Amino acid sequence: MGMDFSTLRTLISRYCVGEENWVDSRTVYISHKEPPPGTEAFIQQRFPDNRIVSSKYTFWNFIPKNMFEQFRRVANFYFLVIFLVQLIIDTPTSPITSGLPLFFVITVTAIKQGYEDWLRHKADNAVNKCPVHVVQDGKVTCKQSRKLRVGDVVFVTEDETFPCDLILLSSSRDDGTCFVTTASLDGESSHKTYYAVQDTKAYKTEEEVSSIHATIECEQPQSDLYKFVGRINIYMNNEPVARPLGSENLLLRGATLKNTEYIYAVAIYTGMETKMALNYQSKSQKRSAVEKSMNDYLVVYLCILISKAIINTALKYVWQADPNRDEPWHNERTEAERQRHILIRAFTDFLAFMVLFNYIIPVSMYVTVEMQKFLGSYFILWDDEMFDEELGERAVVNTSDLNEELGQVEYVFTDKTGTLTENNMEFIECCVDGHVYVPHAICNGQVMPGSDTIDMIDTSPGPDARDREELFFRAVCLCHTVQVKEEETVDGIKHGIHQGKSSSFYISSSPDEVALVEGMNRLGFTYLRQKDSHMEILNRDDKVERFEVLEVLSFDSVRRRMSVIVRCSTGEVYLFCKGADSSIFPRVISGKVDQVKARVEHNAVEGLRTLCVAYRCLSPEQYQEVCHLLSRAKLALQDRDRQLAEAYDLIEKDLILLGATAVEDRLQEKAADTIESLHKAGMKVWVLTGDKMETASATCYASKLFRRNTQILELTTKRTEEQSLHDVLFDLSRTVLRHYGGMTRETSSGLSDDYTDFGLIIDGATLTAVMRPGQEGSNSGNYKELFLDICRNCSAVLCCRMAPLQKAQIVKMIKTSKEHPITLAIGDGANDVSMIQEAHVGIGIMGKEGRQAVRNSDYAIPKFKHLKKMLLVHGHYYYIRVSELVQYFFYKNVVFIFPQFLYQFFCGFSQQPLYDTAYLTLYNISFTSLPILLYSLIEQHINADILKKDPSLYKDIAKNSLLKWSSFIYWTALGIYDAIVMFFGAYFLFDNTTFTSNGQMFGNWTFGTLVFTVLVFTVTFKLALDTHYWTWINHFVIWGSLLFFVVFSLLWGGIIWPFLNYQRMYYVFMQMLSSGPAWLSIILLITTCLLPDVVKKVICRALWPTTTERIQTKRRCLASEPSTIFMLSQTSSRMSF
Repeated sequence: MGMDFSTLRTLISRYCVGEENWVDSRTVYISHKEPPPGTEAFIQQRFPDNRIVSSKYTFWNFIPKNMFEQFRRVANFYFLVIFLVQLIIDTPTSPITSGLPLFFVITVTAIKQGYEDWLRHKADNAVNKCPVHVVQDGKVTCKQSRKLRVGDVVFVTEDETFPCDLILLSSSRDDGTCFVTTASLDGESSHKTYYAVQDTKAYKTEEEVSSIHATIECEQPQSDLYKFVGRINIYMNNEPVARPLGSENLLLRGATLKNTEYIYAVAIYTGMETKMALNYQSKSQKRSAVEKSMNDYLVVYLCILISKAIINTALKYVWQADPNRDEPWHNERTEAERQRHILIRAFTDFLAFMVLFNYIIPVSMYVTVEMQKFLGSYFILWDDEMFDEELGERAVVNTSDLNEELGQVEYVFTDKTGTLTENNMEFIECCVDGHVYVPHAICNGQVMPGSDTIDMIDTSPGPDARDREELFFRAVCLCHTVQVKEEETVDGIKHGIHQGKSSSFYISSSPDEVALVEGMNRLGFTYLRQKDSHMEILNRDDKVERFEVLEVLSFDSVRRRMSVIVRCSTGEVYLFCKGADSSIFPRVISGKVDQVKARVEHNAVEGLRTLCVAYRCLSPEQYQEVCHLLSRAKLALQDRDRQLAEAYDLIEKDLILLGATAVEDRLQEKAADTIESLHKAGMKVWVLTGDKMETASATCYASKLFRRNTQILELTTKRTEEQSLHDVLFDLSRTVLRHYGGMTRETSSGLSDDYTDFGLIIDGATLTAVMRPGQEGSNSGNYKELFLDICRNCSAVLCCRMAPLQKAQIVKMIKTSKEHPITLAIGDGANDVSMIQEAHVGIGIMGKEGRQAVRNSDYAIPKFKHLKKMLLVHGHYYYIRVSELVQYFFYKNVVFIFPQFLYQFFCGFSQQPLYDTAYLTLYNISFTSLPILLYSLIEQHINADILKKDPSLYKDIAKNSLLKWSSFIYWTALGIYDAIVMFFGAYFLFDNTTFTSNGQMFGNWTFGTLVFTVLVFTVTFKLALDTHYWTWINHFVIWGSLLFFVVFSLLWGGIIWPFLNYQRMYYVFMQMLSSGPAWLSIILLITTCLLPDVVKKVICRALWPTTTERIQTKRRCLASEPSTIFMLSQTSSRMSF
């Protein structure tokens, strides 16, 4: 029986709310009051508390979790194994040589990641412990935010942020409305109107609110910010009265109360179940393309290492097959060694060879890379060109692990509001029947300097035209949702409607509505207020006109227009309508359409946001019919939106065109130039915004994302209502493929700039349908791939009406596509955090929407314009430097360890080291590490100014071009060649002449020292040949490293060290240098090693020069000035910009 009642209640719920796709529901008891007896069973549900958690570690799991993440790196795990092997068995080298560097890398990384997570804990605690006011037993009490529970009634005052997701019960306003800004959620800083439940809006005190006896049934939490389905059951005399609840009743966590003194609301979603929390992505470890290449190379070198060890182990037992070689008289085995099984001995020998050759994979490379990334990040911090004087802020580096990834970006995903634009509207002009009116600039209530008089163009219309002009001004003053806020001072500036007449300013859900009303103010008509369903305006004659507001037909993105029906003082009823030209012109039956249309097209080309204004005079009979249509649609509980749309369609017809307006959304400084440079650099730019399509589209034109010749393709809800999604996608696909039918996949990848003709616009609802699996027939699985094919052939994409999680889904879709391009996301609000965390590189803008994006990003910059230098200069340099560092490290270690492998063929595979222990330990730490570290910090192959002026140079390093397998094989082959020349050159040159001046023969340590000397000089000279940017520091470090090697060798072999149990290197280095043939062989072998690389470079530069090489040659010819960025002063050690 209980099941039947439950089923019946669910059906009633679906009907009342008008939602067919009802998901699992929850029941919330307001103020935790049980429903009256006999109404329904009281089952207390368990809900989470209001705690927000963005941290990754806890005190207890930090060490095991961090160690697990670090040892997932192949290199770290490998060095751990080698260290353990050195501890367990007798090996040719000490465990310290592997253990110390590994411990250093692990400790530094753990400290860095622990500190970053501590900052996240600190931020979480600040939020979770902030005070919240809750109504309990008729009184307002204060508790910490984390202790808030579902069902608590919360008291919020003006300018406070909502602590969780709330249903509005009542407000200080008589009509039960409140105004909210959702800037931290969807990027819109404009004011939005939300509505209280009709039956509770009259409750104004704590006692009255406490007396509410009601339950709320609603869907379980979901991430869609714009969707909410529920109902409230209010018990009056134990009888429930059901009212539907929608998104207009839901106040979201993170939004801020504005222009409303206070509200009472009930908590329905708390903590990690709030829509804001559900739109956050879990923070995952990001790895750069260079690091992935390093891991791939590491696997190859591990295979080489294992192969070497296996070959040497096998050859050792082949060599020892002869008894005289197996156990010579001078090296007899112990009894225990004789009795060990041959497999155990072979495995031990294999491990010993692994340890002997393990230097082919240098642990110091990872230390050097970590140091290079950490120190290199300071160049961004120190860059004065990326300092914003207005904000007083510099660029910030939150993680240095991704520096080189800035030079590999193929897709840029950017927010619009506050990122591309300043969210600062300015009224430019209006056109009435072909006459253009241009007031001086007004911006957000502030009269700009020099605008004391009204400036109008073409102000000579006749008497009849003047009536039309005034009707247009009245229409713009009345057709809006603007609210008037009395007397407010913001940042020390008093906002006023006009000087001497009012101390109020305008707020609205749409910033351009404010700009229009302010524009009318400058043209003589001032909107004063709305009171008691009447709107008041002040005309040119300083007389107040009152209009009764009868109906408001709200704006929606499908209709792309809004209307207001008003009754003037004479009793006439007017319908004023404003909207996009495409939605107004088809509904117009008279007016000067051609003149207005020409002006609208002219303004659209200029990147201005245009709106058309029309009207219709309603007779009493027509008005009664309108009322009937609207009331019937508003009372519908099912398909309410569809019925309202049909009613609006019948009402907004037979219009008379009055004119058009033009408003500019101010772009951030140099935003258009930055986007143009990114395009030239081969990057594709996508704008992902929660804003309306028209607004976003106008911004895209102004910022040059869409050009004049760009053909716009629309994939929007409006179009998919006219055609099926399947047909629309195939139509768009045919359109773009017809144009690029002959292009290969490689040609149409993210870095081709040959096709710039198409721009795609898609909205959030359509994107959901495209990405939904298994719907609309068997072909639906191909929608996603078809959509991606369309996007690949578009130079720019605009995604509007995006929920934060949808932004992240878009980024993930591109990131995981077949080409696996490198993505960058940039935004300024909490609504951008998900995509910032999802992209390979996330950049936060230090805007007006809080610091959530900055805290969760990898890098933060003051303005969008700084992205240009961040990528084209810093990113370019970082990638060039790190790629050379990685290739050079592998090269110098091949040269280092391959002679050791060859030496085993001449020492009976006895695991005898070729080099002394000191040389083995210090080769990577001291002798060769500092020059490459300095190179990777200050190398500039091209002047920074040239990189900014010619963005196409960015393409030369795209797609990880310097770390491709062909380049890796070349460096490895060069290393093997050098090693063979060094070993056999020394071997054959001294085969019969290994005598010093006093007749002594050279021993094995002298031979090894000779090879090592040639090795150190060769790899250092190789780096010197690759260096383009020389300073005194380069000279000091490169030649100083060689000098240090010579001095160390003289000291190491010139003194009998008492703490050593052997003195095998005593006098070896000095004895070698006393031999003339040794000097000759060193010079000859270094020259022979370097010659092939020099010849190859000369031939390639002469026959197949890259763009970069051409510029380098041209610079040398012109002797151009050195770069000023990253320049190291020749007279001071201080780095200056």
